[in-house]
Amino acid sequence: MTTVAPCFEPAVGRYIAIDVEGRRNRVYVEQAGEGIPLLCLHTAGADSRQYRALMNDERLLSQYRVIAFDLPYHGKSSPPEGWERDDYLLTSDRYVATVMKVIKALGIDRPIVMGCSIGGRAVLHLALRHGPKFRAAIGLQSGLHAESVFNAQYSDEAIMNRPEAHGGEMCSMLISGLIGPEAPHKDRWETIWHYMQGGPGVFAGDLYYYFDDGDLRNGLVANIDTAVCPLYLLSGEYDYSAPPEAAEEVARHVEGAKYSLMPGLGHFPMSEDPERFLGYLRPVLDEIRARESSVAA
Repeated sequence: MTTVAPCFEPAVGRYIAIDVEGRRNRVYVEQAGEGIPLLCLHTAGADSRQYRALMNDERLLSQYRVIAFDLPYHGKSSPPEGWERDDYLLTSDRYVATVMKVIKALGIDRPIVMGCSIGGRAVLHLALRHGPKFRAAIGLQSGLHAESVFNAQYSDEAIMNRPEAHGGEMCSMLISGLIGPEAPHKDRWETIWHYMQGGPGVFAGDLYYYFDDGDLRNGLVANIDTAVCPLYLLSGEYDYSAPPEAAEEVARHVEGAKYSLMPGLGHFPMSEDPERFLGYLRPVLDEIRARESSVAA
């Protein structure tokens, strides 16, 4: 009998335990590659599978340790004990604390942090509060704030978290229009599939951070020191939730921030069209490496 060796992908997944706001969380983490740590933050209502292409790119993995984790309540990360007694709401403090606890648990030294959508907002909070602990921050679809597409009568929670509706299909319907029209069919529908699987109320709870608690129109982003933590903003052109103008606004407020438009891409660049996205990401990563080398010299 012939034995065929399994064709495993490079990513290795494990669980870590972290305490956030006095509650123990079991968090799922995937990693692949070696080199400079690149910590990736997923979008609202989704999980770390959005970064699957980065964890399978040989060129990237030869220079970077790509790390992605599922926020509590998302993907393979369970909610903390007692979750059934509270409504899930993601806040700025909870988000930042979770990321910093993951970094500490993994023993990561000054990673590059990259996030999309709510993750793109979170990198601004992280650069503002903990800038020296990061080599750089990369915001995908970043903005100081975002507005709901619904009015008060039809709030996001009312639309997506109701017993007579399939929450996953409602979420996927809402995000499908944010994907660029040129996205490959396979990648478009894999991105949508991820959104069909979220827990009840999780997408709505994430949007509390996106629309309300994480609002950065208070002017504080001007305090981000890009000499300490360089900030790069990459924005897909097809996105009515976080349009290019939102990232341009951030760049105007943060001295030294660098903004680039990604033609052909939408709200989920890393998963909806990975090859096109990597073409925009690689020059940014090369610039960060070059800066590190010049500083070391």
